[in-house]
Amino acid sequence: MKAQLEKISSSPRSSFKVFTYSDSMFNAPWHFHPEYELTYIEQSSGMRYVGDSVLEFEKGDLVLLGSNLPHCWKNTTVSEMTSKSIVVQWKEDVIGEGWLTKTEFSDINKLLILASRGVKFNNRVTKKIVPLLRKMEKQTPFENIISLLQILNTLAHSKNKITLSGNNFAPKLNVKVNERINVIHNFIMENYQRQITLKEISGVVSMSEESFCRFFKKTFNKSFFTFLNEYKIKLACQLLIDSNKQVAEIAFLSGYESLPFFYRQFNKFIKCTPLVYQQKYARAFAN
Repeated sequence: MKAQLEKISSSPRSSFKVFTYSDSMFNAPWHFHPEYELTYIEQSSGMRYVGDSVLEFEKGDLVLLGSNLPHCWKNTTVSEMTSKSIVVQWKEDVIGEGWLTKTEFSDINKLLILASRGVKFNNRVTKKIVPLLRKMEKQTPFENIISLLQILNTLAHSKNKITLSGNNFAPKLNVKVNERINVIHNFIMENYQRQITLKEISGVVSMSEESFCRFFKKTFNKSFFTFLNEYKIKLACQLLIDSNKQVAEIAFLSGYESLPFFYRQFNKFIKCTPLVYQQKYARAFAN
């Protein structure tokens, strides 16, 4: 898989970078960089791409990424709400190998090894470290080193961590700009409400249908149409939670002309009916 190399410049006064991203949408391309990255989503929702993992993200999403792991966050719908995140990026030498071999740092070392696949954390531990993240932009470089170690230690000891990318994911990193993934995603976002053919989507990235299928399967470990249906069902889930529309209308807005087919796809990916899914969230918010 090819991804775009992002060159990250840290401050002359600091060995790593802390910043708040705020814009109408998350628009970073599919990219990688040698630095580790911890990203917290303060506002927005959509799809998160990490290695061969493609999953939904929402407010409160916290993910740790290892060195050179391709990734990006993409909004699935245009929203009036600003997309906002706090990002911490640091090089491997910030926490030197000498430290990581010490017993006191063994848990942090294990976490950083796990980060080579990407790690998502649960809401409980996320709430603990968000105050530290918010302080870091205003702190001195020394204070930030202490905060980073506190954050990593807390994350290392947290339970129910989820690894994102598969064991067998081995990207072929290339420093040349390759917008293929971004072009595919943008095309889906603009056209998911109508039928997209294999001939059309392969033509968008100037590939033969056979080559496109091999590329997509190798990249995401699933077929394009499985990916497309998964994408549309995630949109349907958002509408079920955020609107009072009828299921039939939601199916249509998500790109399904056939209601029975929508129900089959919803059950395939979510393992329940749209109504049951909607009721679960209604009960959760009521409590």
